[in-house]
Amino acid sequence: MKLIQATALAVFALTTSLPAAAQQGYPNKAIRVIVPFAAGSTTDIIARAITDKMSQSMGQPIVVDNRGGASGTIGQAAVATAVPDGYTIMIHSSSHTVSPSTFSKLSFDTVNDFAAVTPISSTPNVLVIAPSKNIKSLPQLVANAKANPGKMNFASAGQGSATHLNAEKFKMAAHIDAVNIPFKGSAEAVTEVLSGRVDYYFSPIAPVIGQIKEGQLLALAVGSPRRASALPDVPTTAEAGVPGSEFNFWIGMMAPAKTPRDIVNRLHDEVVKALATPEVKERFLKLGADAWTLKPEQFDAYIKEEIKSNAALVKAAGLQITN
Repeated sequence: MKLIQATALAVFALTTSLPAAAQQGYPNKAIRVIVPFAAGSTTDIIARAITDKMSQSMGQPIVVDNRGGASGTIGQAAVATAVPDGYTIMIHSSSHTVSPSTFSKLSFDTVNDFAAVTPISSTPNVLVIAPSKNIKSLPQLVANAKANPGKMNFASAGQGSATHLNAEKFKMAAHIDAVNIPFKGSAEAVTEVLSGRVDYYFSPIAPVIGQIKEGQLLALAVGSPRRASALPDVPTTAEAGVPGSEFNFWIGMMAPAKTPRDIVNRLHDEVVKALATPEVKERFLKLGADAWTLKPEQFDAYIKEEIKSNAALVKAAGLQITN
């Protein structure tokens, strides 16, 4: 009888300790991080900065796998169908919450097929314009657009991208009429604004901070709710006279749904730890990114709310829906 009781107690102790044991044993091989954009994009640069530190802390290689195309949905689909064991995760941008509204058909459910881990950064877009346009402030740009309805244009890094939605939200809040000129990415968009062929662009800070400092581009405002640490003297669009134009461009980590909660929590803690290192802080400052984290359950709630708000924005802006 005592032997049976002892065996039962041993089994109970083993089963109740499984989550902790799983966390202690994780990771025991390389982790793959899918980034749904091309190498060199802001999301990719942020992903590599954070995973380099996570790899050192976790003692295993973390390999970035760029799966660009279709506004990020190719990479999203790969993660949604991956084994939920913590060895395939995703670092994506706020475009994750846009795809349900800009695609009529998706092979995955943006909410139910992913486990939110944490945002990593809030990366403001900055409205830039060439000095040759002779527009030196946001109120002046708005006045010019109102005086010439439909004649001004703006660049975007693709239909439905964060740069596009930021510009559309600004356009609606400012009550102006301007035409979207979509490009394949930020590099091409910046080139066209520098040349003066396109009037303005809500660009991620990293690709344009050099041109801003050299005076090749003027920074009129940032589109985020708060000023950017990399451009502290540049007002937000709301501060510059266009309330309701704020757009939060974030980059965050997600895992496949049903990833064990202890692994999700471990990944969250590792991101927080990496963000606190001097190397990542310095890298983020150069990129114009501000560290930002939430608990997994908070990030999950944030994503759900943002899907709703972006759906309203896409509808109000009359954006074309992709089949």
